[in-house]
Amino acid sequence: MGREWSFRAMSLLFQIENCLRLTQLPPSRFGREAVKDPRIVHDLRRGRQPGQRMQERLKSHIAKIMAEAQPAPKAGKGEGKRK
Repeated sequence: MGREWSFRAMSLLFQIENCLRLTQLPPSRFGREAVKDPRIVHDLRRGRQPGQRMQERLKSHIAKIMAEAQPAPKAGKGEGKRK
């Protein structure tokens, strides 16, 4: 179970790192917004093993940030054009 737990934590860290890279969000701000802990990303990088509840909160925050970062859909043909 130890390896499975580490794999899940690493997978979560990978998701966080991708989110930070794509959004240019500082790690401390991400941690503060997600779980009220500005050091969480640093701690995860150093091997901290988050509990199930914290993992869920972090994943939820990643989903929220990534949804907000998505560009607005382009207008279809004829829509949004002025004459």
